[in-house]
Amino acid sequence: MASHEGKPIRVALLGCGTVGTEVVRLLIDQAVDLTARVGAPVELAGIAVRKPNKHREVPAELLTTDAEALVTTDDVDVVVEVIGGIEPARTLLLSALRAGKSVVTANKALLAEHSAELFEAADGSGADLYFEAAVAGAIPLLRPLRESLAGDRITRVMGIVNGTTNFILSGMDSTGASYAETLEEATRLGYAEADPTADVDGFDAASKAAILASLAFHSRVTAADVHREGIASVSAADIAAAKALGRTVKLLAICERVAQEDGEGISVRVHPAMIPTSHPLASVHGAFNAVFVEADAAGEMMFYGQGAGGAPTASAVLGDLVAVARNRTHRGRGPRESAYAGLPVRPMGQTPTRYHISLDVADRAGVLSQVAAVFAEHDVSIAAVRQEGRVDDASLVIVTHAATDAALRSTVDKIGGLPVVREVVSVMRVEGEE
Repeated sequence: MASHEGKPIRVALLGCGTVGTEVVRLLIDQAVDLTARVGAPVELAGIAVRKPNKHREVPAELLTTDAEALVTTDDVDVVVEVIGGIEPARTLLLSALRAGKSVVTANKALLAEHSAELFEAADGSGADLYFEAAVAGAIPLLRPLRESLAGDRITRVMGIVNGTTNFILSGMDSTGASYAETLEEATRLGYAEADPTADVDGFDAASKAAILASLAFHSRVTAADVHREGIASVSAADIAAAKALGRTVKLLAICERVAQEDGEGISVRVHPAMIPTSHPLASVHGAFNAVFVEADAAGEMMFYGQGAGGAPTASAVLGDLVAVARNRTHRGRGPRESAYAGLPVRPMGQTPTRYHISLDVADRAGVLSQVAAVFAEHDVSIAAVRQEGRVDDASLVIVTHAATDAALRSTVDKIGGLPVVREVVSVMRVEGEE
């Protein structure tokens, strides 16, 4: 890589939406400071957009619709991508990396599907690939996993990485409203998209979980490896049941080491879960994000802050841009892909979990013993039971100890077929110590 000491670092920006506009503003407003931090001026070489006439706030001479030409021109050192999606982002970034351009991207979906391909292209040309903004917005999270904790053994990463779902669940918890009512309010206030599928069905969080697991466990993990469940089935009754247990419901991304008879593996999953109100993640409300990390030597730590939005995400983009610009100015090189461990991703069925099960049962003697027999048959132990009688029927709530998810699922299926069980009202996983 050639030295650029004192020479301007030329930046191509792909996309100029909410985040891209903030990146442009910060590059202009902080030009003097950025020069001092990098050791060379950082200049915009061009901005690729689909419709130049919609970006009147940006100097017209910087705008172009030819993104491919922009990312491969000799006049560009770094490509910043904030357009999202798989294509054309994948093709453009591969072209840039193969041409020796360093890349800064906020594209979680692309990294969760094609990080191996991107890293191989970066290694082939000696270019940098940075992506702090792809997970948890402004929160410095990926670089601590990638660099600061590289000498430690991370055992678990668990967090709230989607602001929309956290806003909805927080609203349900505070108001007692239904999922549908709270989603409608979140959409009205701009916290949920008109089509909220990517958020509420867990796709966004699953992409981020894949990235977190890859970095934490030095193993290649894609979005397809992640067990994913959304929040649409979470009811006001589930929220109330959690409160009765001193818990709250959060959509969690959980990445953890799992010991099995044939060796160590990893579990990567996204699903709603009840956590104790004493857990640090329980106090994360609204659209904020937070990630709880556990490591052998460092112990427990939590990263918290704005997980989305134009300015917060642009802050993470600029941090990466300064890093790659410094590397180009001073002949440095950022961290490469670390996938040496190659730990297998265990199926969800083999993952140890705990369940909260709410049953509508007949109000007569012997019900609990029949239900308990099914648990014993599947080698699942019961941690707590609460029973409330009503006219002609009763509510039975059971919290289990840890067992494989497959054993718990089989237990629930068989209980649902018992004559004394009118309905399995709800099933939700439980995380965190009491």
